[in-house]
Amino acid sequence: MKIAMVSGRASPLAVFDDGPIERRHVHVAELSAALTREGHDVTVYTRRESRRTPATVGSPDGYRVVHVPAGPARKLREDELLPLLGDFTRVLRSRWAKDRPDVVHAHFWSSGLVSLLAAKDLGLPVTQTFHTLGDGHHEDRIRVERMIAKQASRVLAASSDEVLSLVRLGMPRPRASVVSGGVDPAKFTVDGETARRTARYRIVSVGGPGADVVITALASLPETELVLAGNLTTADTRRLRELAERAGVIDRIRTVGWVPRQDLPALLRSADVVVCTPPSDPSVLVPLEAMACGVSVVAASVGVLADTVIDGVTGLLVSPGNSKELAGALRRLLADASAREAFGVAGHDRVRARYSWDRVAADCARAYALASRDMPSHV
Repeated sequence: MKIAMVSGRASPLAVFDDGPIERRHVHVAELSAALTREGHDVTVYTRRESRRTPATVGSPDGYRVVHVPAGPARKLREDELLPLLGDFTRVLRSRWAKDRPDVVHAHFWSSGLVSLLAAKDLGLPVTQTFHTLGDGHHEDRIRVERMIAKQASRVLAASSDEVLSLVRLGMPRPRASVVSGGVDPAKFTVDGETARRTARYRIVSVGGPGADVVITALASLPETELVLAGNLTTADTRRLRELAERAGVIDRIRTVGWVPRQDLPALLRSADVVVCTPPSDPSVLVPLEAMACGVSVVAASVGVLADTVIDGVTGLLVSPGNSKELAGALRRLLADASAREAFGVAGHDRVRARYSWDRVAADCARAYALASRDMPSHV
């Protein structure tokens, strides 16, 4: 199958650089690589952000990346990209008219908009992964998401909660497939190097959202250190440190910033518990990576996390934003090494069975086939 992957704001090639990357880059890169391993012909379309970047680049994992000339060749904010979507659309339409893909897979709402517009007159099936949905502060974005949800041939939702949200936007329920993110079980393993720790117990939290809840909970967890990892802004770091000062736990917190992908397994393996407690729109990658490393997880019962972490089997689920409930769950788990080990084993087995990128790619391929089946024949 010839697949056109559209990711205007997240080039998969970023995962091969040394600098900080966002989880969305990882998702597009790993999915494209897994689909290529399955024998599919994958081309990723992303916006050109440097004049030195070739028009087309072959990735080390076998897929192609086309850098679309739309606007100035530099990084732009999301609001600066909106006026350029017409240029992006015209380039895609021109290329697809000459070299027709079998299916289009758009990532994020802006890519979904340009994909639908470019594919409209060509009769191409468009599948959509939103990753996150807009809220009350993004009325224009929500209107576009509603249009995409109604018109996409197939929507690949990350969780059952997201399906419900999309149905409320107007998406016909039969056009949804639940396809989560994944993990590379060859990179995230139980065995391997473990980062050094300095306290009896260690909690690791990767990413900024929800870290304030973990810091507040730490006040009732003696002999426990908290490692905060992620590409936090200076303002976020200052705010979290001020919160830790007020909670009296500043001496038990380590802020390590962005951790390179190759070093993340060692950090996760050093934890007794990995905590993931964002208030909304969580990424599934961190808890899956922790589970793949055999580490127990405590997560907020929200979005994809509620589907991924089985409460009492692979970890514990707590109410989002509830530091008292989180502290209680962590206290019970830190006091019970047998439970932590059992959760780690069950989580590792669950990841290998259901959440490898190869399994995710197979789920996507089935969704592509359904999207293509429901399209009228192209003349």
